[in-house]
Amino acid sequence: MDDLLVFPCEFEIKIFGNASDQFEIEVLSIIRKHVQDLGEDAIRCRLSKDKKYLALTIKINAQSKSQLDDIYRDLSSSPHVLMSL
Repeated sequence: MDDLLVFPCEFEIKIFGNASDQFEIEVLSIIRKHVQDLGEDAIRCRLSKDKKYLALTIKINAQSKSQLDDIYRDLSSSPHVLMSL
């Protein structure tokens, strides 16, 4: 099961939260803590129909399973993040 990903590899992280500047700032801060080479085109945003929720898709160059584990751990501990995939 550990060999499903071969590192380094491109990896997309999807993060959902309430649509607010604070949500975006928090998520980007967490990602940048773990990923130094975040590209300009790495982030996609999508608002829900009622504009209450925001979905961020962030493409990173993942270096290891432990890096991904650390990112997901930090995202899940943030009060601004409702869900991350």
